[in-house]
Amino acid sequence: MPAIQAAATLSHLKVLDLTRARSGPTAARQFADWGADVIKVEPPDDTGEDMGHRNGADFQNLHRNKRSITLDLKKPEGRALFYRMVAGADVVLENFRPDVKHRLGVDFETLRAHNKRLVYGSISGFGQDGPYAARPGVDQVIQGMGGHMSITGEPGRGPMRSGAALSDMFAGILCANAVMSALLERERSGEGQWVQTSLLEAQIFMLDFQAVRWLVKKDKPGQDGNNHAQLTPMGVFMASDGYLNVAPLARMWKKFCDALGDEPIASNPDYATRELRNRNRPALNAAVQQIIAQHDRKYWVDAFNAVGVPCGPVYSIDETFADPQVRHLGIAQGVDVPALGRTELLGQPIHMSRAKHAIVAGTPEHGQHTDEILLELGYARSEIDELRAKAIV
Repeated sequence: MPAIQAAATLSHLKVLDLTRARSGPTAARQFADWGADVIKVEPPDDTGEDMGHRNGADFQNLHRNKRSITLDLKKPEGRALFYRMVAGADVVLENFRPDVKHRLGVDFETLRAHNKRLVYGSISGFGQDGPYAARPGVDQVIQGMGGHMSITGEPGRGPMRSGAALSDMFAGILCANAVMSALLERERSGEGQWVQTSLLEAQIFMLDFQAVRWLVKKDKPGQDGNNHAQLTPMGVFMASDGYLNVAPLARMWKKFCDALGDEPIASNPDYATRELRNRNRPALNAAVQQIIAQHDRKYWVDAFNAVGVPCGPVYSIDETFADPQVRHLGIAQGVDVPALGRTELLGQPIHMSRAKHAIVAGTPEHGQHTDEILLELGYARSEIDELRAKAIV
């Protein structure tokens, strides 16, 4: 059994991780955190600079709970070694540009000949085929082409990207979810399959109700800033000590007014219906802002939540991790990293009643487990020495 096992849930699975950047490692991390034996296959000369220094926070967070082997897939001996690994694997994950895996000889059809039960997960920028398939795709470009930047930001200020790498992260989660589904299907059919998603599809899928507004009604959504596109007065307001979000649904109008404590707003015929409130948004928001400015955030969070109207402070990152609910949930988890000491990383946002997970190891050193993995494959020490001499590993 490998020395790294973060949980028992997926400990029966072996995953070969050919990914880099963010989307693919995000998918692989889902398996590693739930106990699969995830082997990060890295070129011997890879410095890891795509995502910053190997001991940097981002790299550590993406590649924890994995093992690492260095392997030159451009050489026939390296590919032969990889095929030997594939024969005993359950999953291969990759996020190369579509043509690269074929040039390296690690595409699905080639690997399937070595293991018909293999589930092969691919993430690309724009899809495995089509007019843009050969293009490199990164999150910023995809946020623009996927429509997200056209609905983010304030009206008249131009397009705005989201601070988080949305398409990268979501494509990784979608890929992991799809691979899990394929593994379940394999229990019935006995065969693996090729699972694909792309940053572009993931970004469009995240638009959700804005996308469907266009598809169904040909209603093109625009930028609403901090306002909700269809609900007023849902948005950001300034209390006496900082910003907060107030989010009354249409059915909560009376409760909202009660907590606000302002009869003129409640009785104003211009705000009597959802449609009228949307039509008169500037005046209504201005009136609400004038009242909210009179008290601090805690006052309003308590007042609105007491009547069931969602409300919460707008935090900076340090405030987020200091919040008692966030601390209770335990999403920040500590792990000992040789080069960094005790380090906190982001844990899984999933809880199960029986199965538990943990971050048990930081990102492995480059090729840290090469000998260990080769010995598990049945290589003799003399064979490993020969592979090193030829720079295959």
